[in-house]
Amino acid sequence: MEENKKAIIVGAGLVGSLWAVYLSKAGYKVTIYERRSDIRKAEISAGKSINLSLSNRGWKALDAVGVGDEVREIAIPMYGRMMHDVNGKLTYQPYGKEDEAIYSVSRGGVNAKMMDIAEEHGGATIRYNMECIAADTAQGEVTFRNAENGEVKTVQADVVFAADGAFSSIRYTAFQKLDRFNFSQRFIEDGYREILLPAAENGEYQIDKNALHIWPRGRFMLIALANEDGSFTCTLFMPHEGNENAFDKLNSKEKVDAFFKTTFPDFYDMMPNIADAWEDHPLSSLGIMRSYPWHHGKTALIGDSAHATVPFYGQGMNGGFEDCTVLANLMEKHDGDWDKIFPEYSRTRKPDGDALQDLSLDNYYVMRDYVADPRFLLQKKIEAKFSSLYPEKWMPLYSMVTFSDIRYSDAYNNGKRQDKIMKDVMASTKNIEENWDSDEVMAKILEKI
Repeated sequence: MEENKKAIIVGAGLVGSLWAVYLSKAGYKVTIYERRSDIRKAEISAGKSINLSLSNRGWKALDAVGVGDEVREIAIPMYGRMMHDVNGKLTYQPYGKEDEAIYSVSRGGVNAKMMDIAEEHGGATIRYNMECIAADTAQGEVTFRNAENGEVKTVQADVVFAADGAFSSIRYTAFQKLDRFNFSQRFIEDGYREILLPAAENGEYQIDKNALHIWPRGRFMLIALANEDGSFTCTLFMPHEGNENAFDKLNSKEKVDAFFKTTFPDFYDMMPNIADAWEDHPLSSLGIMRSYPWHHGKTALIGDSAHATVPFYGQGMNGGFEDCTVLANLMEKHDGDWDKIFPEYSRTRKPDGDALQDLSLDNYYVMRDYVADPRFLLQKKIEAKFSSLYPEKWMPLYSMVTFSDIRYSDAYNNGKRQDKIMKDVMASTKNIEENWDSDEVMAKILEKI
């Protein structure tokens, strides 16, 4: 590939920062334009700050350019889900095999780390306070307004990547005006509010740091992921309005206090001042953005700008990082010819973006409703046993998504097929609760594969 080609990345978030390293290694001079100021110079979180979970696909993309170990320094392994019922009783469900874990990282912390990596490993220049106001996708031109002095400037490069998130300016100002560009946004009826559970007085964690904690309550749930300082980033997911339990009902300190005391009593015991901290973080919405095609001319959408999803499979960042893997493989395949790379990227990656969004929605119902359902937990036990007996014939859906790089679309379709087999076997077996690990049940599953 020719040296000294220029690339523009719009957005210095997680995906944009990692992609800068890939482009740099391919010989590009990379400039990243970021709407915000440098988050590393301010004690603020990176936009929406739900903790993120890194898993196989993300690590693969990071390790391929030699930066995974720098991120491991700030990552906390979580080996399973810890469910908290309304009486404080705990139930543990491992995510995978004994050594398999997903990793909690704070969004602000990992974003700052990725920006360091973009500069140090990618030699990228990051320009801050640059708001994208227009783009010519065919020519590879982007127009920015400097938020500090109002100056408007148009820059051009051989190739442009929009890594500017779910509400992408490039997508909005340019792609959505193109003929035959498809775009949809769907906000789910639930929102979220973040709560910081502090460390105990002695600085220790108040609950197990190596688990993802869930308080499932049917139509809503609270989750908690550990931070490095002994605290937990907790998130309450709940309908905005219209339900017995909804955010619009929690409109006073007294109501917040009563809600947590009765609904999450073990959490309330750890944080009796929850009502005072309730307004520390804003109430936010959750949406899915679908688009196609993901490229036009010299410009492509990557990460959330192409396929923003809801956070319930913990795969938003991993999916965005995997976009980098896919694009890097196509760069190698087509020897840097973007006229070939971009169409194949759009065509082959789009089904996986859609599947990731479907998986994320499905897993919302799993986390919210089913993880406390004995029948669901029994099905997972049967699956785990069968998978350990016949690992080459059966991989649970969660493992396909989280601990492999099987395409999201293949994992989704295979998961549907496996779920039907399991439900058929459970429905046709007498006293399945007692006989779940019998040879008869294992043989029935084997027959249906």
